[in-house]
Amino acid sequence: MQLLLIHSDYIEYETKKQTPVAEKIEDSLKSGRLEEALTAFMAVESADETNPEETIGKAVSEIEKVASQVKTDRIMLYPYAHLSSDLSSPKVAVKVLKGVEAALSGKYEVKRAPFGWYKAFKISCKGHPLSELSRTILPEGAAPAVCGEKVVVAEEKEEVVSEALKAEDTARSYWRILTPDGELHEVEGFDLSPYPKLQDFVNYEISKSRAVKEAPPHVELMRRLELADYEPGSDSGNMRYYPKGRLIKSLMENYVLDVASEFGAMEVETPLMYDMNHPTLKKYLDRFPARQYSIESDKRHMFLRFAACFGQFLMNHDMTISYKNLPLKMIEMTRYSFRKEQRGELVGLRRLRAFTMPDMHSLCPDMGQAVDQFMQQYKLCISVLENMGIEVDDYEVAIRFTKDFYESNRDLVNSMVKTVDKPVLVEMWDTRFFYFVLKFEFNFVDALAKASALSTVQIDVENAERYDISYISPEGKAERPTVLHCSPSGAIERCIYALLEKAAMETEKGKVPMFPVWLSPTQVRIITISEKHMDFAEEVSKKLGCRVDIDDRELSIGKKIREAGREWVPYVVVIGDTEVEEGTINVTVREESEQKKPMKVQMTPEELSGRIRAETAGKPYKGLPLAKYLSERPKFL
Repeated sequence: MQLLLIHSDYIEYETKKQTPVAEKIEDSLKSGRLEEALTAFMAVESADETNPEETIGKAVSEIEKVASQVKTDRIMLYPYAHLSSDLSSPKVAVKVLKGVEAALSGKYEVKRAPFGWYKAFKISCKGHPLSELSRTILPEGAAPAVCGEKVVVAEEKEEVVSEALKAEDTARSYWRILTPDGELHEVEGFDLSPYPKLQDFVNYEISKSRAVKEAPPHVELMRRLELADYEPGSDSGNMRYYPKGRLIKSLMENYVLDVASEFGAMEVETPLMYDMNHPTLKKYLDRFPARQYSIESDKRHMFLRFAACFGQFLMNHDMTISYKNLPLKMIEMTRYSFRKEQRGELVGLRRLRAFTMPDMHSLCPDMGQAVDQFMQQYKLCISVLENMGIEVDDYEVAIRFTKDFYESNRDLVNSMVKTVDKPVLVEMWDTRFFYFVLKFEFNFVDALAKASALSTVQIDVENAERYDISYISPEGKAERPTVLHCSPSGAIERCIYALLEKAAMETEKGKVPMFPVWLSPTQVRIITISEKHMDFAEEVSKKLGCRVDIDDRELSIGKKIREAGREWVPYVVVIGDTEVEEGTINVTVREESEQKKPMKVQMTPEELSGRIRAETAGKPYKGLPLAKYLSERPKFL
């Protein structure tokens, strides 16, 4: 079961239309309202079918615990299928919902919204630290289908697993901590207590435990902020993106492409599917540690790409390349790459089966230039993440190499550690199992101590030969280049995940969460005290030249300000008589505010516009993803 617990000023609903699985109800259940209540949004999942009674008991325990913490004796039970795509049968769902209702009745004033009906509802969340909590309940012995993953009991084709992935499970490697002074330390003997995130990352990597038992904070945030959600109508690990999420995703994509273009990369586009039996591609498949989606097309066994390597390397094979063209760089924003990640690992935006990844490849004439390019791209990746709002302190560095390469390139590896100026995790192989001799990843460690790779660069010593890629040397001879693989940001979805998880962790520390201004769906929200101030609000909006909306709804000023805060709007403008008379605006600056201590500044519209231009300089821009007036906007959740 998935539980979302909201301490509310009020919750009210009204049934609109029944679905084919709707329970039969009396007229008294067709609408309902509770004030000063704990609202329990509930999704009963297939795992609960193994022991519904245990699920009921655990759910009741969690609800009672939170009700005690927020000091309420009123509870609204609200079936909400959108919390999961791994739903139980309607029969079990109703049984569990009624069981929870029966167990709580008598101790609390309980209302239950009916199951299987389309309902309109309104809720007012109180907004204190305990007012929004999520819980995952799993009966003993049940296999978790985490965070929207659908477990299908059906015959499946044999999974296509590469030889490299099998080798990864058996490959012998040595783990070390490398410090900025160039010293390698045994993990067991190094004091990691001053570096708690590195300790979490080390534990995660060495244990190789990827499964997740509960939803990390970003899952709730991506829904509440109306960015993204699970898509029940698709395969697990495929997401839907609402207008605000699509805007952020698009801006990140455009930013990475702009940076890559300035770095000298040519943008290309390649197919999504390839022939599994193509001799060159088949060999590469076995060298890449990933699971593939395979499909049949015109009696051919095809696979969906998991990166842009295939298309770009086949393109390189057909090109005429001179030494004067090197380093030659090409990039594609793969919308999408596909990897058949294992069940139990899929969660929110952290690990997906379909994702958007900028994939850049560089051809270098020799290892010397490859090493030089590697360090340039290492610094490029640091800059890209920093401009997205992900600082060096927000992630841990992993460097992986063969022992022979390290012995010959210690200065390169040591300079990488000096650049970030903190200890990093090193994995060293005696024998090369993969196509690369050196790679790094920047790994974000989330609130559940799970790590996810963002940026990466790899030095590839196999694929120029495999794909028959060559360049013409100054002597007129065909030579093999050395290839670099680079994703300047890593998967775009993971960057959004990292920003949300970072915000959640900072909120726990008392900070005010927000996106960088250039990524904020609304950069300025204008709130008028009364209707007579609307004309001035329109004038101000036209002077700002950014993503500005106007809250014209019939709500109190306080309510509008709180909602702007819950949407992480970086600048909130309140306009009243004084502002109209003086031609100034009263601006709440989120970046300078503290929890319950807003920073308010009086300035002119021109001053605010100049501030936003300075904060967003050099970044892509797109207009509002939704209607300018909030009264005209639909709700997606």
